[in-house]
Amino acid sequence: DQDKFEAAEEVHRRALGGLEKVLGKEHPDTLTSMDNLAWVLWNRGKYEAAEEMTRQTLNGREKVLGKEHPNTLLSLNNLATVLHYQRKYEIAEEMHRRVLDMYEKILGKEHPDTLMSLNNLALVLKDQGKYKAAEEMHRRALDGYGKVLGKEHPYTLTSLGNLAFVLQSQGKYEEAEEMARCALNGREKVLGEEHPTLLGALTSSPRYSTKNREYSDASTLYQRACAGFEGALGLGHPTTRVYPEHYSFMLDKMKRQNRDRP
Repeated sequence: DQDKFEAAEEVHRRALGGLEKVLGKEHPDTLTSMDNLAWVLWNRGKYEAAEEMTRQTLNGREKVLGKEHPNTLLSLNNLATVLHYQRKYEIAEEMHRRVLDMYEKILGKEHPDTLMSLNNLALVLKDQGKYKAAEEMHRRALDGYGKVLGKEHPYTLTSLGNLAFVLQSQGKYEEAEEMARCALNGREKVLGEEHPTLLGALTSSPRYSTKNREYSDASTLYQRACAGFEGALGLGHPTTRVYPEHYSFMLDKMKRQNRDRP
């Protein structure tokens, strides 16, 4: 949770080795350790290794816990997410649909895990250009989160931001910007001004503003995000290093579009 993924991977590997030795490879605690290691590998961009480990976890949980156990469904969801990040969209969509159907059957349509699954499926649909279907599912997830967790819960605010991106992709810029700003204001209130999630969200609203060529606001928020990441994560953190590059790209885009104005 401190983004120290290299150290986390080393510790998770030690834990997994110990659990395999003491409890065996198919013990539920061993499979949970394997799942945790797969998550760290995914965060480090080691998608192939994460996929392989998640498949092992899924197979083990199906054998030990059964196909309908919540932990098994979580492994199936994680595998679909890893495949999504490798742009294997069709199989990721099929897996997310299976997870969603099972969650709705076992937990009900308004359980937070069901809503999480609905959100993940919507993200895959968006990346395939299926914007109408993605919008519908994001709206369902947003309504569910608002009802079950409240309008200011971080999951609700994330869902609101996701819906804003889908609206942007359909050219619905005014509604998208309004939702992105609501998500930003909510995160600022709930998480605080220096939380990494809030800092990342700062550059969501400018994307919609940029479409409308309202660059001064976008520039201000990018500068704030860059300074915030530097203070919160340090100069050497990958996120701190990449945001100035994003900001520079936006400035170049501003200059080009200003030159092209009639």
